[in-house]
Amino acid sequence: MGGDVFKALADPTRRRILDELTQRSGQTLFEICTRLVTKHQVGLSRQAISQHLDVLEAAGLVETRREGRYKFHDININPLDSIVDRWRPQKSGETE
Repeated sequence: MGGDVFKALADPTRRRILDELTQRSGQTLFEICTRLVTKHQVGLSRQAISQHLDVLEAAGLVETRREGRYKFHDININPLDSIVDRWRPQKSGETE
């Protein structure tokens, strides 16, 4: 799963999406697209943003929930723990 997280974070547009979800989680695709255009001048189609969200969701960095006809996107930072743990120094007495 770590490789998927690195792949997801490699793209600057996906990092901007995560930045926007960090500022305000629970956004719809329309809201994310609007914020990317107005704040970052990202001129991608809704379909392209949706594909970026799919990559983030596959990596576990974004979770979705449906309420009626709306699909909301929430950030999930738990997959980042495995990356941080990889380089975190072990305390004395701990084994791998």
